Amino acid sequence: MHHHHRHALRASKKPPSSRPHQLADTLLVASIAKTLSQSGTRNLDPDAVPVTGSLLRHILSHGSLHPSRKLEFFTWSRSLAHFGKHTASVYSHLFWVMCRAGQLEEVRPLLRLMKEDGVVADSWTFKLLLDAFIRSGKFDAALEILDHMEELGMRLNSHMYTSVLAALVRKGQVGLALSIFGKLLDGSDGAVSVPSTVTCNELLASLRKADMRAEFREVFDKLRGKDGFELDAWGYNICIHTFGCWGDLPTSLHLFEEMKARSSGLGSFGPDLCTYNSLIQALCLAGKVRDALIVWEEMKGSGHDPDAFTYRILIQGCSKSYLIDDAARIFDEMQYNGFRPDVIAYNSLLDGLLKAKRVNEACQLFDKMVQDGIRATCWTYNILIDGLFKNGRAEGAYAIFCDLKKKGQFVDSVTYSIVAVQLCKEGLLEEALKLVQEMEVRGFVVDLVTITSLLIGFHKQGWWDGTEMLMKHVRDGNLVPSVLKWQADMEAAMKHHKSKRKDCTPMFPSRGGFHEILSLVGSPPVLQTSPKEGSEETGTGDDKASSAESDDWSSSPYMDQLASQVKSGVYSPQLFSLLKGLRVQGQGAGTLDMDMVNTFLSIFLAKGELSLACKLFEMFSDLGIDPTSYTYNSVMSSFVKKGYFDEAMGVLNEMGERVCPADIATYNVIIQGLGKMGKADLASAVLDKLMKHGGYLDVVMYNTLINALGKAGRIDEACKLFEQMRMSGISPDVVTFNTLIEVHSKAGRLKDAYKFLKMMLDAGVSPNHVTDTTLDFLGREIEKLRYQKASMVRMDRDDSG
Repeated sequence: MHHHHRHALRASKKPPSSRPHQLADTLLVASIAKTLSQSGTRNLDPDAVPVTGSLLRHILSHGSLHPSRKLEFFTWSRSLAHFGKHTASVYSHLFWVMCRAGQLEEVRPLLRLMKEDGVVADSWTFKLLLDAFIRSGKFDAALEILDHMEELGMRLNSHMYTSVLAALVRKGQVGLALSIFGKLLDGSDGAVSVPSTVTCNELLASLRKADMRAEFREVFDKLRGKDGFELDAWGYNICIHTFGCWGDLPTSLHLFEEMKARSSGLGSFGPDLCTYNSLIQALCLAGKVRDALIVWEEMKGSGHDPDAFTYRILIQGCSKSYLIDDAARIFDEMQYNGFRPDVIAYNSLLDGLLKAKRVNEACQLFDKMVQDGIRATCWTYNILIDGLFKNGRAEGAYAIFCDLKKKGQFVDSVTYSIVAVQLCKEGLLEEALKLVQEMEVRGFVVDLVTITSLLIGFHKQGWWDGTEMLMKHVRDGNLVPSVLKWQADMEAAMKHHKSKRKDCTPMFPSRGGFHEILSLVGSPPVLQTSPKEGSEETGTGDDKASSAESDDWSSSPYMDQLASQVKSGVYSPQLFSLLKGLRVQGQGAGTLDMDMVNTFLSIFLAKGELSLACKLFEMFSDLGIDPTSYTYNSVMSSFVKKGYFDEAMGVLNEMGERVCPADIATYNVIIQGLGKMGKADLASAVLDKLMKHGGYLDVVMYNTLINALGKAGRIDEACKLFEQMRMSGISPDVVTFNTLIEVHSKAGRLKDAYKFLKMMLDAGVSPNHVTDTTLDFLGREIEKLRYQKASMVRMDRDDSG
């Protein structure tokens, strides 16, 4: 009752003319809206319509009026001489109407009109426009909006653009996001603030996904240089993971140390499972798998339980570095803890077992994979086929390949390439050509690896019309014609190339003696980090690393030790990486890419034409094309096989200056050369240095060093190395046993030679033609020994008689 009375009292106090005035405005709006909807503005009388800002807003807000009619009325009213200019609120209202109706094509003309009127809309309006253009995918138009704002002198507000940056990143428009980010951080006034931490993290994650390394580093450095910006846990994990995957392990360790230091005062903020997974992966990629295993045990002790990703990383790292027993142990622990290994874990362990010559275990693992319901992929079968070929089980590999082709599944271009390369190795070039033809018919790309193997086979067998046959088989492809045209251009260039050297010797000058190999391959440049401000010491000795401050209560003392080594400068980089090289594709006939150089370099070296190979190397070095590790390894290996050790030393010197780090093939060549020279001591020292830096020995390196030690008369050391090989999880192959049988036979240790023969047969290793030759020598030595013993018995009887 009282409420009704108060409402009536307030109503009675309104001016008596207010209600009729509101009614007149409503009727006017309704009349104009009806006219606009029927015939547009052509039936509107400019003198009869009192256009005001209020009337404009009412028309623009009218629900039943089409947006095009609203825009028409806006333009008509602007043309009236007595009206003047529209206000910023009217423009904002119209922009809202156009964006809501999806008529974004009308925004640009309106922006030009607004500029002519000298009107500046507020930041809310521009954010509305930016959001509308980004939602519709018109990113170039959004960038024009930003340019228009700059022309109007508006300040770029980070809060305003946070959603815009996030939307661009999520839509994959990283380039545009970087442009906006740069404008925000490079503002002329000091009041420009940094976007939100979440937005920066999303931008960094997108740059990592796109492999934009330079841009990632630039954004990272800019953010670190801004006062008031600090990475959160997610940001630290992104950066630790990214730098680790890109080979910058010191930065990852430094960020871990910084993250842990900040966590001391923030409670829950600190390294988590994601942080440890990233660091373990970074250590594995850098070849420091043993360090990764220690960090893994440390992580479990700190209360972080491993997940499936942790186990998968470690299985991959151990398998690639020939720590097969560790890989199998981690695989079993993964299953024991309730995690089901995925196809990647199975593939990694399968690859490791086959490379370690443990074929029976690999086949059992494949059977278990099928029984567990894990669907094999093309990569699984590629690993299996390639592994069987390399372990002397060519018949089984061919059978699997033919069976897969009949089923029409799990066969890709890599599968065909593996089989074609094997056929070329066996000298079956016609079968390889037929396979390439079938490969082309099925629509698979013939890669440069396959072409290289075929060309080497043609040149080895003197099959000069083989290239024409290859071109006929692959007539629909572009790679073979490109290779042949490139070959013609290369041969023409080599004929007219003015050599700066008379022969190949000065091309690789040997500096220093072979005793300097240790310093060349075993002492890579130390990673330097900037010392802290105010620090008086800048040296890098082991004493500093040992005297670094340590936290007795730390949950990660080993990680702290690695990080302190980086800070003090005593942490050496890995000598080689575990990353695999990609199968190459030709870049076209008009390019002088290094992959094509390596192809023809391999052909010349396979034919033994070192002078042509060196001339090709010289020509492309003069053109400024940088050789790769494969290039140097190929040349150095050929020099070693021919006995040109000084030239091989020169190649190694140049490689150390231009390509860093070396890979495992480089060390195999070095050990092979030192073994042929009889420098077994130096070969052992090189491997000791390699192992101290976290390196590993593969089957080839074990066999090479066993051979070097055996021929140097150091048979006991060769036997110890053989036991070390078995303890590391690598099964000896036919080359290993042949070497041991031979060196023991020549040393007169016939019982030991026979013991290794029996061990070879018990292990199921199939003998080859080298074995037959070695056994013939062993048989003659045994007969000689029996004859000597018989002669001694007769002499004893004669003496006693």
